[in-house]
Amino acid sequence: MSSSPPSTDRRTLQLADLDALSVELDRIESAEQAGQLVAVGSWTPGQILGHVAAWIHYGWEGYPINPPPRFVRWFLRWRLPKMLKGSMPSGVRIPGVEGGTTGIEPVEFGQGLSEMRRGIQRMRGDDPAKFHSPAFGEMSMADRIELNLRHAELHFSFLRYPGDGG
Repeated sequence: MSSSPPSTDRRTLQLADLDALSVELDRIESAEQAGQLVAVGSWTPGQILGHVAAWIHYGWEGYPINPPPRFVRWFLRWRLPKMLKGSMPSGVRIPGVEGGTTGIEPVEFGQGLSEMRRGIQRMRGDDPAKFHSPAFGEMSMADRIELNLRHAELHFSFLRYPGDGG
C-alpha cells in the first residue's frame, strides 16, 4: 500500500527488546496480508522496512556515509544515552546525503520484511558488528540493539493497522 493520511496520524510505539520487534513485524505482516496496512507519510511500507533493515546491516557490511565533523560526533555521542532510553528525533537529515539519509530505495514489502528479520538474527547472533557507527563511534552490542530499536520505533510509527494501539 502507499501513503494516505498525513503524518500527524503517526502512532506511539515502544519496543522493549528484539522479541517485541519480532512481534511487531508479525503484526505488520498480518496487516499487509489482510490489506489493512497503511503508511502515513511519504514512504511505502517496504521502504520503511528496508531503511530500518539497511541501517542494522551497515554495522556488519559497512556504512555508506562518512563520519560527520568531530564536534558533531562529540555532540551526538553525548546525546546517545538519552536517545537510547528515550526516542530518536524525527526529521533529521544527514548533510550532503541525497534524500537526507540512505537505504530509502523502493523495496517490495516482502523483501523489506525479510531483511528486517535477517537483521534481528544478526543482532541476536555471535558475529559482532565489524563497523563502528559513523555518528556514535564504537558501541556495545546492547547499545547497538537499543539504537536500532529506537530507529524502528521512529519509522514504524508511520505504519498504521487496525488494533495498532496508536
